[in-house]
Amino acid sequence: MNYEQVVRDLWRHGDGQVPDHAARLKELIRYATLAPSGHNTQCWRFRIAEDAITILPDLTRRTPVVDPDDHHLYVSLGCAAENLSLAARALGMQGEVTFNAEGAGEVRVMLAPCQPEVTPLFEAIPARQCSRTDYDGSPITDEELHLLQAAGTGHGVSISLLTEKKAIENVLEYVLQANGLQVGNRAFRQELETWIRFGDHEAIKAGDGLFARSMGSPATPRWLGRWLFRTLFRQGAENAKVARQVRSSAGIAVFISQADDRAHWVEAGRCYQRFALQATALGICNAFINQPVEEASVRPAFAEALGIVGGRPDLVVRFGRGKAMPRSLRRPVEAVLVSSVSA
Repeated sequence: MNYEQVVRDLWRHGDGQVPDHAARLKELIRYATLAPSGHNTQCWRFRIAEDAITILPDLTRRTPVVDPDDHHLYVSLGCAAENLSLAARALGMQGEVTFNAEGAGEVRVMLAPCQPEVTPLFEAIPARQCSRTDYDGSPITDEELHLLQAAGTGHGVSISLLTEKKAIENVLEYVLQANGLQVGNRAFRQELETWIRFGDHEAIKAGDGLFARSMGSPATPRWLGRWLFRTLFRQGAENAKVARQVRSSAGIAVFISQADDRAHWVEAGRCYQRFALQATALGICNAFINQPVEEASVRPAFAEALGIVGGRPDLVVRFGRGKAMPRSLRRPVEAVLVSSVSA
């Protein structure tokens, strides 16, 4: 299959043909894998039981340079759990999400029968994407902001929506400071390059990583893509692009945890996923600008500038109206399943 065929087969709702309980559980996992993850590493594994699905961190897919404390990894588990929970309800199961911090930690989704409910957030799952492009600058209505605020708020996690130009410029200052540090860091560049899939065939074969076309770059053979990346990925050009994209946005969302621990990171992921799905349902794009929360030397000053006391700024997201971008890909469900014995 070519790239377009793979995308159509992947980013879709099910056809309703789930003949038995086992097939239904695998369908829930398929929806879960459509969640976002840092560098699209898909840093999760799934263990199936009769009345539960457990989401485990796949530590072989860590990104230790950009995410040294695995914060984004656990956020990704929360995103997957939220998708799974929404899909479960649509298929007639209530999903209760809990986090067990023992060992590497795990997210458990207990399942019980309920009346099926197809929500707008569930409907939006196949359409959601991180739109890494310029937006059109048009404002978001108060009603839309209220819906985004409600979707992005959770247990011990709050969301701050910034739409005033001065507030956006204040955040942008820290984004550019941190972005400059990352682009200037050779280890960061090497890690990022490892996860870029430069061409269609490479993206299809891997089923993971950041597809070049999703980031606005042309598809190329890997040898050429690597050369272009190493030649053109420079602080000045990248900061100019980031500044232009942020200034084209209608606003910025900052997700804030009351406590800096894995349970709250997972909850932040669930909150972000609801926010992103609600935005998608409203025709609003979003993309991460997480640089100031990824760089440990910048994060405290960024938190102070936002008036955050005693919590952690988890995620920074720009939003606005814009065009859809080429889609990232996913590995098949079978690739992320683990047996009860091996897990």
